[in-house]
Amino acid sequence: MSPRAPCPVPTVLPRKRWRLLLAAAPLCLLIAGLSPATDLPDLGDPSSAVLSPLMERKLGEQIMTDIRNDPGYLKDVETVQYLNELADRLLAGSPDKSTPITVFGVKDRSINAFALPGGFIGVHTGLIRSAQSESELAGVMGHEISHVTQRHIARFFEKQQATTVPALLGLAVALLAARSSPDLAAAAMTVPQALIMQNQLNFSRDNEREADRLGYQMLVNGGFDANGMAGFFSRLQDATRFLENNAPAYLRTHPLTQERMADMQNRAQQTPSKRVADSRDFQLIRAKTRAAEGDAREAVSSLREPTALRGMPEPARMYGLGLAWMRAGDLQQARTALEAARKSWPDSPIIESAWGRWLSQQGDRAATTAFYQRAVQRFGQSRGLVYDQLSWMLNDGQAAAALPVLQLQTRNFPGDVELLPLLARAYADNGRQLMSHATLGDYHAKRNELGRAIEQLRIALMAGDGNFYELSAVEARKRELEALERERRAERKGF
Repeated sequence: MSPRAPCPVPTVLPRKRWRLLLAAAPLCLLIAGLSPATDLPDLGDPSSAVLSPLMERKLGEQIMTDIRNDPGYLKDVETVQYLNELADRLLAGSPDKSTPITVFGVKDRSINAFALPGGFIGVHTGLIRSAQSESELAGVMGHEISHVTQRHIARFFEKQQATTVPALLGLAVALLAARSSPDLAAAAMTVPQALIMQNQLNFSRDNEREADRLGYQMLVNGGFDANGMAGFFSRLQDATRFLENNAPAYLRTHPLTQERMADMQNRAQQTPSKRVADSRDFQLIRAKTRAAEGDAREAVSSLREPTALRGMPEPARMYGLGLAWMRAGDLQQARTALEAARKSWPDSPIIESAWGRWLSQQGDRAATTAFYQRAVQRFGQSRGLVYDQLSWMLNDGQAAAALPVLQLQTRNFPGDVELLPLLARAYADNGRQLMSHATLGDYHAKRNELGRAIEQLRIALMAGDGNFYELSAVEARKRELEALERERRAERKGF
């Protein structure tokens, strides 16, 4: 396999990709024409001369605005919590523990993961399902985290001498779209400028070796099996040795050389071997991913087999089967499977969350309310259970009781943006329209959707039910966001 093969990034932004692809060619010409930056601070890192960490984060957040609005963006709270906890464990073993890392999921069966500017890392559900051990998944994530901590994306832009955030944003989003599928990447290659840009974004061989080395160290320091990284890459390569055109997306985005494979294998051999048991959460999230794929009956059929997913413990398989039966609408079969999973692993908040969703469909309001009270008290760190309880309370007409709980949750977890629509609904159900729209404004602002945020704040000011302090706070926030929007319009106009 050629070390400089085109490298399509995941299937994200399908509705916009052709429009963005057309934008790719002039952006490529722009790269060559821009002069080196002269007004940006030099923070010591050569890449900082063009793209400071703050600018890189800003760029990543703007790209994420499009990704979050795409149907392929995974909103499952439990999966996202698991992936970010795994990333935290890996980052703890990194020399650079200060870099912010945010992991999100992509609903796609292909085996892929990728890093974006600003510390955002995407993981395909196909990668989660295909990993045969937690150490394999951790190995891939460690590699991607290393691309972030070593600022490989910023180094790429430094080589191109791109100088403005709008230029970088346009380039990055266009490339993300143009590389979203093998077919689309092939189409891009019919345009000479797009082909040049495609090749330029490939991480260099040195970048890949550096990510291998540091990712491996994170893997070992995190207590995972040292063979996880090399084993996963080797298995992928062996399975597709004679199918280069149909190789998994990850091998196309991170082309393997014999030198890299040999280096990873040598490092693993030099580390004392130890068998590392997978966490229950890994196996449960793996089963949940399979249960959500494709047709519901297809998922049921695949999970009914004891060999459904290699190495999956029986309780995890039964949990996945229960979810698949619920998708298929057979609640009795779902109950049987989930009860078996609960009996084997009674202390799993992920399984309890599934049981709560099953229980909520039975019509017994008192039993469901009592269940969530006990479960959240027992597993307070489970974001899935917290969300399930709050959604149940709002759907059951318990908005008055849900409001103080949501207010407390948003204070304790300010980074949990998806709580805000629930809080806005609770305010609305309690007759507090100003606070409902102000909360939605906050939600859109945190998602970098300034136009929508300002519109919600305008509606809040016209609601007619706010006191002096609430109105003053909303007005001040609206002026702040309007000034930021004018600043961004000026940047785009300059671009």
